[in-house]
Amino acid sequence: MNDTEYLNRAEALLQAVERSCDRINDESEVDIDNQRVGSMVTLVFRDGSQIVINLQKPLHEVWMAARSGGTHYRFDGQQWLDTKGAGEFFERLSQEASAQARAGLRFSLAG
Repeated sequence: MNDTEYLNRAEALLQAVERSCDRINDESEVDIDNQRVGSMVTLVFRDGSQIVINLQKPLHEVWMAARSGGTHYRFDGQQWLDTKGAGEFFERLSQEASAQARAGLRFSLAG
């Protein structure tokens, strides 16, 4: 993947995270404050905990830091997969956000 492809796909991922937060806030009692600065999105939960998602442009990766630790993702042509084989980005984000919000949450590329 070249730099332009990476940036387009990574931007789509960040926008989907933002749309998912908006949908979750509209459809539930969960309140996720999503803050975007450049190529980084920070999700802040009611208890003050955070999930930080940022782009690592030189590596063509997306990094996610949550309470449970950090994970790195690369696009495999179809989806963003953990570089250590721990699964797909939106699946993992849904798990991490659900744990931190103490509610079942679903994030997806569709938002």
